[in-house]
Amino acid sequence: MARSLRLFLYAVTLGSLFAIANSLGTSCTGPLGGGTAGASDPFWLQSMTHQGSAAFNSNPSGYQVFRNVKDFGARGDGVTDDTVAINAAISSGGRCGLGCPSSTTSPALVYFPAGTYLVSSPLIAFYYTQLIGDAKHLPTLLAAPSFTGMAVIDADPYIPGGGGAQYYVNQNNLRVKIPSGESLMPATSSATGIHWQVSQATSLMNLVFEMSTDSNTGHQGIWMENGSGGMMGDMIFNGGKFGMWVGNQQFTVRNITVNNANTAVFSIWNWGWTFQRVTINNCQVGFDLLTGGLTQATQSVGAEAIIDAVVTNTPIFVRSSVATSSLGGSLVLNNIRLNNVPTAVGVVGGAVVLNGGTTTIASWGQGNVYQGTNTAGTFTKGNIVAANKPSVLLDSAGNIFGRTHPQYEGYAPSQFISVKSNGARGDGNTDDTAALQNILNQYWGCKIIFFDAGTYVVTSTLTIPAGTQMVGEVWSVIAGRGSAFQNAGNPTPVVRVGTSGSQGTVEITDMLFMTIGPTPGAIVVEWNVAQGAQGSAGMWDTHIRGSGGFDNCFAAFMALHLTPSSSAYLEGTWVWLADHDFDGSGFGQVSLYSGRGILSESAGPVWLIGTAEHHTLYQYSLVNARNHYMGLIQTETPYYQPNPVAPTPFSINASYHDPSFTGDMNEALGLSVTSSTDIIIFGAGLYSFYQNYGQACLDTFNCQTHIANIDSSSSVTIYSLSTVATTFQLSVNGAGVANQANNRNGFGSTLTAWSR
Repeated sequence: MARSLRLFLYAVTLGSLFAIANSLGTSCTGPLGGGTAGASDPFWLQSMTHQGSAAFNSNPSGYQVFRNVKDFGARGDGVTDDTVAINAAISSGGRCGLGCPSSTTSPALVYFPAGTYLVSSPLIAFYYTQLIGDAKHLPTLLAAPSFTGMAVIDADPYIPGGGGAQYYVNQNNLRVKIPSGESLMPATSSATGIHWQVSQATSLMNLVFEMSTDSNTGHQGIWMENGSGGMMGDMIFNGGKFGMWVGNQQFTVRNITVNNANTAVFSIWNWGWTFQRVTINNCQVGFDLLTGGLTQATQSVGAEAIIDAVVTNTPIFVRSSVATSSLGGSLVLNNIRLNNVPTAVGVVGGAVVLNGGTTTIASWGQGNVYQGTNTAGTFTKGNIVAANKPSVLLDSAGNIFGRTHPQYEGYAPSQFISVKSNGARGDGNTDDTAALQNILNQYWGCKIIFFDAGTYVVTSTLTIPAGTQMVGEVWSVIAGRGSAFQNAGNPTPVVRVGTSGSQGTVEITDMLFMTIGPTPGAIVVEWNVAQGAQGSAGMWDTHIRGSGGFDNCFAAFMALHLTPSSSAYLEGTWVWLADHDFDGSGFGQVSLYSGRGILSESAGPVWLIGTAEHHTLYQYSLVNARNHYMGLIQTETPYYQPNPVAPTPFSINASYHDPSFTGDMNEALGLSVTSSTDIIIFGAGLYSFYQNYGQACLDTFNCQTHIANIDSSSSVTIYSLSTVATTFQLSVNGAGVANQANNRNGFGSTLTAWSR
């Protein structure tokens, strides 16, 4: 019997977390408390007054950001074909679709109220789009029996007759918090829930896929064959031939459950993926990996790192396509609990690499393993170093802690306060500093602060008090501009999260912090707050970008500073300096300068799940840091280096513990670690693609010499480190340890583990 394919928003209710503080905002009469929405009330987002705007659209007053699909004619009755209406809701207003490589001037939040929406062809998710459903009463996308097309939702579609050409530049595409999808197509049809070929600053979250459990099912939840991601998490897959069929440079996947699928995850290629918290029940194969490719032309799965998995009643947990006695695809398994799983690691054809059963795999790997300053890696197919995991990084079950993106499902519109309704303009020009600071000071701790879509300019430091919960709309922008951010010798925060020594709750979601250059003295975000409860101080789907200028513009002194007394949970946070023009051709390169990416001096706990790219001195620098979990981190060296070499055009600033650059260490470091302890990096992709905008160095794998440098006093464990075109993948005290030539693994090079 043909069972349906469904995707729907998995609603998770989060209790309110309160600041540890002696007071609340000046207009508060009591703390926010729990949600007051009635059981039958719609999701708060539906009932808000929508006054968001696209500040730099050619017609900002007439352009519509929030789109309710029912306002475009969708019925949601399960009978009427709603395809045209939904696609109209997505595309109207001259948005970035076919023929548009990228654009930031036409954002859209497309909202699905409760209902069942019949569709007969793909819903085309345009660039800079959020698809969001009623998180309380899950909507359904119902594929008609006559459905034709690649997937119920198609992100970055292929152009018909285009010879493989796609709609958009594969970057910064969209985020989907999608409601439900259902298919009446036969079980044997190749029905796909979401076609998802995307890049950084994208996410899938809170999804449930219902697929056929027939043995010959052709259904798959997610199909991804391209891109450079990205974050996805909190998803459930029931049934199907594949829960996920994926190929992408790198991705972080957190908290997925796959039940009764033929294969939970099939992977065709990558440079490095991290899976954190995986549950697999009653599948035939957990992870099926195409392996063995050692050149760019034969690229297959380069590195798979899986931590905190529970696998039950599944004959094979991990299966490689080829047997190997040398590096041919790296694998890391950490804290894997097997229940009636006969083969833990096997090979197509039946060979068993690691026996299973009912057991726990503490730390096992396949690949080249290094230790300390020993330059000779050892190919290992067995137990590998088990990192010390401080208890502050773990949940009550002993897993790395994780927390779902807050959505406030149980809260009523009256528990939110709109910044535009209280004096802020968000028009990309007006100075909103005083208005925003007044709103934060008045309502922290008793209202959820809603930043209507817009660009809010600030000309001095905006302080977000501990106790603040704030949510944006299609990445509402806070942008620093002006004279306060000009002095690189005395840098000033654009946004300060908490004050020194503050403790409590901070929840920031769906925001974008940036600069309008030149701003050489801007620290875009200074993070001071320490959590009051585990994971209570964090950002989700919130990004930091240095841009807003043109060639030879100083965008920032630093993107993000985690100060010594702070703690932070950062998930899906892309810390990026623009290297190309979003709103021109989408391909034109620009030379902007941001001095530093992320500096963490935090004693922890810190969970960093994100990326940092193109900053001049470093992307990640840990100094006197403790208790950090980082994975997957991904970086790129600025394309203009080594012309000029680092730190030019900036200067070394000892107050911010800048690394020194001498000899052949003369380009930006992807990772620098100094005097730090209990640092766990579970998946890293550190890339160098250019020398002075030229790529001839890729042919000889030497675009730079050093990319990760760790001092001899730090205790660090790194798993699944992949690099591109860097002579030494890892260095200690500036001396190369792991030479990429010994770890070639497709386009890049991979070491499976390093520790000291």
